[in-house]
Amino acid sequence: MLLNVQGQEAYCYTGGKPFNRELPTVVFIHGAQNDHSVWILQTRYFAHHGFGVLALDLPGHGRSKGAPLTSVEAMADWLIALLDAAGVQKAALIGHSMGSLIALESAFRAPDRVGRLALVGTAYPMKVSDALLDASKNNEQMAIDMVNIWSHTSIAQKPSCPGPGFYVMNGSQRLMQHVSRQNPAQVFYTDFSACNAYANGEVAAKSLAGPALLVLGKRDMMTPPKATATLTKTIPQCRVVQIDNCGHSLMAEQPDAVLDALFGFMKE
Repeated sequence: MLLNVQGQEAYCYTGGKPFNRELPTVVFIHGAQNDHSVWILQTRYFAHHGFGVLALDLPGHGRSKGAPLTSVEAMADWLIALLDAAGVQKAALIGHSMGSLIALESAFRAPDRVGRLALVGTAYPMKVSDALLDASKNNEQMAIDMVNIWSHTSIAQKPSCPGPGFYVMNGSQRLMQHVSRQNPAQVFYTDFSACNAYANGEVAAKSLAGPALLVLGKRDMMTPPKATATLTKTIPQCRVVQIDNCGHSLMAEQPDAVLDALFGFMKE
């Protein structure tokens, strides 16, 4: 589905069904150098089981036009404008990695527009190492390689995760390369810089009025579970699910466990 958001064309995947704003809406927000496709295995189930799904491409990512936004705050404003464009008054938000910060900041900026919140592979503060920041600016392929090594629990997921012919690590690498080819504007560096600079997470977490779920990979090296201490101590209604044998690319490495956690939470 194409929408006009802040004067630019924005794309949302709707889970294989036409978007119905009369249903409870769930917005899925991807992370750095990704697009809506990281949520394919979860969004299709939601869309076929009673929810209206908007899995967005952020500006400069995937099919959405425009330059990548330079701050989490700007991305949150964009997301709220997307809800306006879609005619959605209130939605639940599910964000992965950088997307979790966008979800958190959106709930802070528009508390009346956001219901439940699910933060997947999250951390706060979400600091990026100097080595990775430098690579994302000066050697993007090296940054892609670094992130993929650190985001997965093994080179070859077994047995045939999550199905024959599906190579988790290679799929993630190819997606990041695709985003890079589509947009030469140093998307990775812009995204990482935004994560690194975001400083309103604790204030936003304290302000949450509704329930929040943190879905974490026990073997996540990008945003390890211990890096959520500020959020778990600060969010008033917080619960945590940790998934075994899982790194930062939770939605692909353990798709069923992630779906079970998210769907159960959203159905409550």
